Amino acid sequence: MVKKLPKVDAVIVGSGWAGGIAAAELTKAGHKVVILERGRDKKHEDFVGTKDELRYSKRYDLMQDLNKETITSRNSMDKTALPVRNNSKARLGNNTGGAGVHWNGMTFRWLPYDFEIYSKTVERYGKDIIPKESTMQDWGITYDELEPYYDKFEKTAGISGEENPLGPPRSDKYPNPPMKETPTIRLFKKATTDLGYHPYHMPSANLSQGYENPDGEKLNGCVYCAFCEEYGCDFGAKADPIGTVLATARKTGNLELRNNSNVTQVTHDGKRARGLVYTDTMTGEEFEQPADIVVLAGFVFTNTKLLLVSKIGTPYNPKTGQGIIGKNFTGHFNNLSTYIGARGFFEDKKFNNFMGTGSLGATIDDFSGDNEDHTNLKFLHGYEVHYGQLGTRPIANNQVPEGTPAWGKEFKKQTLKYANRNLFITAQSGFLPNKETYMDLDPTYKDALGNPLLRVTVTYAEQDRERAKAGVARCAEIMKEMGADTMNVDEVKDDIVFDHKFYTDHFFGGAIMGDSPKNSAVNTYSQMWDMENLFVLGGSAFPHNSNYNPTGTIGAFAYLSAEGMNKYLETGGLLTQAELKENA
Repeated sequence: MVKKLPKVDAVIVGSGWAGGIAAAELTKAGHKVVILERGRDKKHEDFVGTKDELRYSKRYDLMQDLNKETITSRNSMDKTALPVRNNSKARLGNNTGGAGVHWNGMTFRWLPYDFEIYSKTVERYGKDIIPKESTMQDWGITYDELEPYYDKFEKTAGISGEENPLGPPRSDKYPNPPMKETPTIRLFKKATTDLGYHPYHMPSANLSQGYENPDGEKLNGCVYCAFCEEYGCDFGAKADPIGTVLATARKTGNLELRNNSNVTQVTHDGKRARGLVYTDTMTGEEFEQPADIVVLAGFVFTNTKLLLVSKIGTPYNPKTGQGIIGKNFTGHFNNLSTYIGARGFFEDKKFNNFMGTGSLGATIDDFSGDNEDHTNLKFLHGYEVHYGQLGTRPIANNQVPEGTPAWGKEFKKQTLKYANRNLFITAQSGFLPNKETYMDLDPTYKDALGNPLLRVTVTYAEQDRERAKAGVARCAEIMKEMGADTMNVDEVKDDIVFDHKFYTDHFFGGAIMGDSPKNSAVNTYSQMWDMENLFVLGGSAFPHNSNYNPTGTIGAFAYLSAEGMNKYLETGGLLTQAELKENA
């Protein structure tokens, strides 16, 4: 028996950056908000003494429990999908703050090209350059329209950065100066400058100094402890939802955050969402939380599954090309590990990389987006090459040159020799959508509550492999210029296929945005075209993947969407592009 609870103004799935921003902006406007978070309650003090590499980096204590909820995956439509049981190539958020707690802090702005990718590609090269299998499209919004919301997110999170020489225009500088420049970062910057490229410090949510954001939340300066990715920050020096937007929302007295609440369905009458059904995972009880607006701010897989299970929108059919929900699934291309590139080994140089932080490093944008002329290349879009000093942890730090035995006396000898004599450069590439890469409900496998698992079908196109090859080659070029004596260079094979595992930290699509219900699920406010009081936030709304990390863009769209939610609660109806331009 489902127990129906008193109605609130807004109910939100997920307490990560997207859900937290929506909650902060709604509660500041006086609206009553409930966040349903399936994970445990977490506070910064819970992370004191948790720098345990085995527990967090190998056993993924802060990540989604794949024994209860996972996806199935396959590399073509004629294969049977199998459940994914290993977190090693993805870090899916769970608990208060979601993935915004254990992220690295890299906070890039995407390029103007990304938001108008189809029209800008056709304008520069003509239609014939677009592969037949491609389903790329414009987003219905321009960078200039989104820019004020980028600025707002960066000031909320206290981003530390320096001017990108090839970056898009900014209305203001970063709120904090860049992180420290280490000897290895200087080495990367010198090598790339000597090669004619344009390096700059990566924008970072690991703060370079103490900072108070516009909402009055105080963040500390980073101490470079080397435990960012996969870890919560006990010192409050990495911007996360716990210490920023959730804290802001709680101060209003208008937020209730319910942990251990696994949302299973959006209730609706076909025209309007009524609320969310969820299971209390501690007691097994089921509840319905009614609300005037419903916000899906979970991870891509969560949002897409809820839409499909709740029968909202038309599921994408890869055979006919019809339907939207589940369409344009993308990530970052990868065939080996989360990152691919070149690792250099040095005989006469030693580096002290034991201190570091998630977004300490430098990058180049010379090959990002459409910055490089693609006329004679075998791919569209690009890759950003970066060196990061995340901090060398003891268990994972056993890199050795190719040809070294995988165990035994020689392995130990080479591990000790190169422990502080190796550096890695990675190329993070875009992955453009295609007709046969999508999400739907698995016909066989179910989750712990008896609902179908989400099935993910990933088919790499030729241009995805070629783009990745180009990025790896660039990494090798730069590593050679940095003076490496030998290198391990990752290989991207012509016949590489998706390996039935998670393959990146970043996933997108499923409820893509656009300027028309004919080609999109949501408008640029992330509002569903055919259910005006339902909003779908986060990477779910992204029609394709850029070559950058997504959090800055997710944050910007969350602020834009929250502005729309407040307006909707006042006036109702579908929000328009004209309103966006008027607000800008």
